[in-house]
Amino acid sequence: MTFLIQQTLLFAIPLMIVALAGVFSERSGIINLALEGIMIMGAFIGVLSVRLLQSVPAFQEAAQQLAQFNAGKTESASGWLTLQGMEILCMLIAAAAGAIFSLLLSYASINLKADQTIGGTALNLLAPAISLFLIRIIVNQNTMGMEGGAGGASWFLIRKTFFGYSAGESAGFLGNTFLDKTYLATYLTIILFVVMSILLYKTRFGLRIRSCGENPQAAASLGISVYKMRYAGVTISGALAGMGGFVYALTTQGCTTNGDVAGFGFLALAVMIFGNWKPLNIALGALLFGLFKCIAASYSTLDINGDGRFLLTEIGVSSYVYRLLPYVITLIVLALTSKSSRAPKAEGIPYDKGMR
Repeated sequence: MTFLIQQTLLFAIPLMIVALAGVFSERSGIINLALEGIMIMGAFIGVLSVRLLQSVPAFQEAAQQLAQFNAGKTESASGWLTLQGMEILCMLIAAAAGAIFSLLLSYASINLKADQTIGGTALNLLAPAISLFLIRIIVNQNTMGMEGGAGGASWFLIRKTFFGYSAGESAGFLGNTFLDKTYLATYLTIILFVVMSILLYKTRFGLRIRSCGENPQAAASLGISVYKMRYAGVTISGALAGMGGFVYALTTQGCTTNGDVAGFGFLALAVMIFGNWKPLNIALGALLFGLFKCIAASYSTLDINGDGRFLLTEIGVSSYVYRLLPYVITLIVLALTSKSSRAPKAEGIPYDKGMR
């Protein structure tokens, strides 16, 4: 059960934050189909940042200290804190990259009044092309990870030994689930999800963004700059999606990138629609989709009852069925809930000052 919860969170948290990214954009009135492309750019820039930081002496010293601690040669795990700081730095860099990349969508949709669906699709095609092109230049192969083939993600893992437990000692159910072999990025993303949800629904700034997605003409009559609010909504959306892309690459792909995020951007759109553009519903939807994604990725090693038996493997269902599950569930859920979903009224409609 511990493994199931941990793996579900690893898949659900990126979905959760990227779905919220879509909410920020669409609540401001801009359809953001480019979440997939922004995630790809965030993953690429984030992994590249980690790779570049490997040459920094502070990183090398911290990694060496952590290796000595894991080998039992020292009782100090101070190097781990340095690595966590660098992890946070890379998350911020990925967020900045996502925000900058999303400006292409902002400019096309707000200034040029281009079709937002086509603009988002164009970015989805552009992002993997750019990232794969640069990956081939940097490492001369289709996948880029940490320098020297190091086990990238393992440097950033939280382990129970950091909290005084021995390697063979049990930390209890909660300790084993949330304090062992997990990532700080997961918990930071949850905190960010809560903070940004409050920002959107409980502050004056959030009210202004939402008003521009419902009735921009009425918002403008009250002195609100619709252009600025829509730029803000899409930029925040890009930052959250870029960070979500790096968190996905770090926690589920071993800190590697290959110009692909397995359709997580489109799954996040489905979670957003399923959640009716509301944070709590989005969180629950992300956990549901994360569970099925976890089953698809690790069904062969999933010990549900803790008895050493892998039931999902023993029942003889083809592996392709498990891999299809997240996407089939997406189609079923959207078919059942899309009619009751209420999108922002002005979503996808270019703002015209003369309209009433």
